[in-house]
Amino acid sequence: MAASAQGPRLAELFTPKLVTVLREGYGLGALRADAIAGLTVAIVALPLSMAIAIASGVGPERGLYTAIIGGFLVSALGGSRFQIGGPAGAFIVLVASTVAAHGVDGLILATMLSGLILLAIGALRLGTFIKYIPYPVTVGFTAGIAVIIFSSQIKDLAGLELAGPEPAAILPKLRALADAAGTASPAAIALALAAILIIQGTKRFAPRLPGMLIAVVGTALVAALAGLPVETIGSRFGGIPSMLPAPALPALSVEKVMAVLPAALSFALLGSIESLLSAVVADAMTGRRHRSNCELVAQGVANIASALFGGICVTGTIARTATNVRSGARGPVSGMLHALFLLGFMVIAAPLAAYIPLAALAGVLAVVSWNMIERHAIGILLRASRGDAAVLTVTFLLTVFEDLTAGIVAGFSLGALIFLHRMAGTVAVETGVPLIEPDRADSDRPETGGRTAWRPAEGDERAVAVLRISGAFFFGAAATVGATLDNVGAAAPKAYVLDMSAVPLLDSTGAATIDGFRRKADRQGATLWIAAARPAVRHMLHRHGLIPPAVHFRGDTGTAVAAARQALTAG
Repeated sequence: MAASAQGPRLAELFTPKLVTVLREGYGLGALRADAIAGLTVAIVALPLSMAIAIASGVGPERGLYTAIIGGFLVSALGGSRFQIGGPAGAFIVLVASTVAAHGVDGLILATMLSGLILLAIGALRLGTFIKYIPYPVTVGFTAGIAVIIFSSQIKDLAGLELAGPEPAAILPKLRALADAAGTASPAAIALALAAILIIQGTKRFAPRLPGMLIAVVGTALVAALAGLPVETIGSRFGGIPSMLPAPALPALSVEKVMAVLPAALSFALLGSIESLLSAVVADAMTGRRHRSNCELVAQGVANIASALFGGICVTGTIARTATNVRSGARGPVSGMLHALFLLGFMVIAAPLAAYIPLAALAGVLAVVSWNMIERHAIGILLRASRGDAAVLTVTFLLTVFEDLTAGIVAGFSLGALIFLHRMAGTVAVETGVPLIEPDRADSDRPETGGRTAWRPAEGDERAVAVLRISGAFFFGAAATVGATLDNVGAAAPKAYVLDMSAVPLLDSTGAATIDGFRRKADRQGATLWIAAARPAVRHMLHRHGLIPPAVHFRGDTGTAVAAARQALTAG
């Protein structure tokens, strides 16, 4: 009882959902359901993991290492019952740029460092703050990533042969691809279109079938039997190994760590956002609730382990997690089994992977990028308000034409400014005039600022000005609230009563504004009474020196007015 009254204990917050599920009772029926779900997800993850790895600029085997090692640990240690971990399309841009700048060794080190950062974020219980990323930002950068992923697949979709390395920036990339249009391969285009049609067709007419796997296997058979002149995993990478490598630490040095640290921070930020979004989607589908910080700790461990085995970034994957839920999963065991099934596929079918056409895998990612764009959400946000539309547009454009980090930072900053402006507009002092007014020329209004100032009744020696402040009184509203209080103060009443019953929040700037008003009242020989302040608001005022006898507190406005009048009469 004591624990529930004071909140959950630290150990409870970081207990994996696997332990919770096993404590609830886990029988053969649940194991059977999880095995079926795990197999279904593994069939989806097999071609997708290889495609994401190739698009990221590394070998297909690294995508499988990531899904096997990272996927197992995310499910075993995570704070979500249904989360499926592995390589994600959202990371393709960041991973590819890191490989280009620092090589595969630098990528492995950045992945390990991002795991340590995620561990710290979760251990410090900062996961809750990740949820504060504005919705237009997540929609904008996801759409931007989708555009970049698709642009990165045009070369393999069409079987183009570039004169030099493919540029990373999207505009030079598109120019290079356009220049190479004459080298397009009809066979590659046909295989890519066939893969896309198979995936979309099975999704519409036979959604229970693994469309991606059918597309990859089918196009591989056609290419091999017909002897089509297309590039395959075997021709570019020499196939994939049939076993996991031995764990090994990446090369470590202070210089290398500092060089890849920005990439590691980007991995950690995006991994936090993606994994918690995926967990929220699973919660919405099942009615369960995940533990954010436990999930981030699991993501951290998974990224460290993935790096040790030569894998790339691990995060929660929304599409595979949703597939897991729809397949009837009962708990984290399904995610663990999905990783074991992938290991089995790799051991048994590794030689066959060499025949998979890269055009087919590009078709898989083309479908993934199309599905990543939340078209319905974009339409709603563009119509919702100019502020949301601006945040969405800025995030999208910067993600596509600059980089993901710039898009998220700019979108979040703009969203925060718009939110502060909206919040400031909700704070009011009851003077009969809105707190936020458009700019006017000085000739259009008197020096009082155009607001209706309080005036005492003529001859009323016990005049008390009662002012009611409503809304969150924070730095964004301090200037306008201060101007209104100064305007009222120009009437020089004998006492002021500030009714703060409708102020749910007061920050240091707001408290300093009240203190400034108190000093002005002192100079006028007036007293200040504060009524109905909530405990947190009163505490903040006390910390800024607003304590008796400088200011007087009462529990309600009526009592404060009566006390002020009595003090004036006695004086």
